Amino acid sequence: MKRLLMVATAVVLLAAGCSDPGAGTTNAGAGTTVSWPAETSKLDGVNLTIWAAQNSNAVAKKVSADFEAATGAKVKILTVPDPYEQSVQTKVASGDKPDLAFWQPTASQLTAINAKQNLQPLDGAPFIGKYTPALKDSTGILDNTRYAALVTVPAVEGVWYNKEVFAKYGIAATPKNFDGMLADARKIKAQGGVSFYEMGGEKWATQWWVQVQLADAAKQGLWDKVNKGQEKFTDPAILGAITKYKALVDEGLFNKNITSATFVDQGKALLSGEAAMAIQVNTFFCQLQAQSTTAELNKKIGFFPISPAGNVGTVIPDQSNALIAFKTGDSQREAAARQFLSYWLGTAYPGFVKELNTVSIQTGVETPAAVPDALKANAASIGDSVGSMQVQAIVNPDLYLNLANMLAGQATPEKVASATQAQFDQLAQAIGAPGF
Repeated sequence: MKRLLMVATAVVLLAAGCSDPGAGTTNAGAGTTVSWPAETSKLDGVNLTIWAAQNSNAVAKKVSADFEAATGAKVKILTVPDPYEQSVQTKVASGDKPDLAFWQPTASQLTAINAKQNLQPLDGAPFIGKYTPALKDSTGILDNTRYAALVTVPAVEGVWYNKEVFAKYGIAATPKNFDGMLADARKIKAQGGVSFYEMGGEKWATQWWVQVQLADAAKQGLWDKVNKGQEKFTDPAILGAITKYKALVDEGLFNKNITSATFVDQGKALLSGEAAMAIQVNTFFCQLQAQSTTAELNKKIGFFPISPAGNVGTVIPDQSNALIAFKTGDSQREAAARQFLSYWLGTAYPGFVKELNTVSIQTGVETPAAVPDALKANAASIGDSVGSMQVQAIVNPDLYLNLANMLAGQATPEKVASATQAQFDQLAQAIGAPGF
């Protein structure tokens, strides 16, 4: 999740792509037409390249092998170095394009990759109607055109907690709002426990603490106002969330090594019971799965969404959740890329879900019984959730870096807010947003 942020230089550098030469089903949103070949049409002699990040380069491995066997195509998965999004943008700006790539399917990241010029529109794809209603139009769309194919459940910011630690400190039920969670946290601290574990050493998750506090405001149009310049990071809503985060750290509700702790440290702390709670996204749970059995996880780990007024989750799709298909100028490869997506989200999807042991995003495919309860609870929270800054804001400044500076004593909440707003203005200007 650390590879979430768009930089202004990449926005400026993005090059224009070629037109889509396909023919067939109309993609009304983009004003172009493309065909959607049968899933197993023969593709002997066709070579496809997929770009992936270090944490997503194994996701398509089996699907690719099965597609090769079914069609005769050759699929190469190439790992692009971190920071993934910035590296991809730089490569594309130089004219280097894959056929497909894992990509964060938010409007801001589709803008960052210059979707209209560089990507194939996916409207009319045969798999769209298979998505569960809560996910069908939740992401992957920019200016009423679909550019990304969702393959796994989008990440949700919320609270992963240790059930045994809750029981140890007499907490019988999960909290119903943010203040209720803090009351539980103070109860744990008063008895000598560690309430929250933060991975400030790797910085990128610090922003989740601010964003979950903004969930209710986001539902009421906060980010729309920010996008129009009617609300700023320095105004009470966002600044207040930043200030509260610092106050909770100062209160001693977090791990003492907050400025040096890593993502791995955070996972180990929650699983071992060293800490009671961590505000994180789905990739956090993946490392717990790698260290534990489903039975142990069901016994120890739970999940609940949180917001100031209730249990509202904050959705933030990750690049591992979706793929985009590029306009390469080669009509055969472009059609083959669309065929690969159809195959993955068609014939191959039941096996993919089972192999990955993950929650299904299609109405006709059951979630495997071996998927841990906490992951199911995380996915179930999407229906009542709200989009994160990355989803709803037109650009995404380095809030997490500024917050990490605050944790290290190098910035006040006010400085965090002003620095973030200044970068937001710069990025908005770079894409030509009105009013900036």
